[in-house]
Formats: sequence, C-alpha cells, structure tokens
Amino acid sequence: MGLIAVEGLQFYAHHGYYEEEKVLGGKYTVDIYMQMDFDEAAETDLLKNTVDYEQVYRVTRKEMEVHSKLIEHVCRRIANAIKQQFPEIKHLKVRVSKHSPPLKVHVDRVFVEIEL
Repeated sequence: MGLIAVEGLQFYAHHGYYEEEKVLGGKYTVDIYMQMDFDEAAETDLLKNTVDYEQVYRVTRKEMEVHSKLIEHVCRRIANAIKQQFPEIKHLKVRVSKHSPPLKVHVDRVFVEIEL
C-alpha cells in the first residue's frame, strides 16, 4: 500500500452562494490523496498499473466546471468521480480550497475535505 498525491491543482471557477461569486468567480485549489497498492507499477514501470495523474486532473477539471453553491458539494462530486474512475483506490481524500472568500474579514482561504 502506498500514497499517490496530486497537490495544488489550480482552477478559476464560479462556485458560491452569493451572486457576485457566481458572476465574478474565484481561485480554487484542489489536493487529492490516493492510497492504493502500486507495487506492480513500481516493479514494471508501466502506467497501466497505477493511477494516471492526467486522468485525475481531467476528472477534477470536469467537476470544477459544474457550478455549485457550496464547495462541500464540489468536493463530494470530485471524490465520487475519482473513485468511480479508479476503483483500485483503497482510500481517497480530496480537499477543495477557496481562496479569498467573501467575508467581512481577511481570510486567505477556506477548505473542505472528504475522505472515502
């Protein structure tokens, strides 16, 4: 069992509860942590024996393009889509961070995490 991480996927998306967020959009970061057995890939040096990072990005990008009010909803969709695409993943953690959320105080980011 090992860990494969894809950290810091950057997106500009239009998620949010408030109208201005839906119109203006904002910056998001997605981090993905996948626990799985990749011994065969380590031995054979073949991509078919592990998770393809490019496919993980494509699945994530597709879900980030779907407008949502809550990043919790976005995060769940990403996790479900990755798990469906890669059933060999034993444990999955997805974090979606929203940069500069529209609060009355300065906040660098907020994030949610889901583990499956």
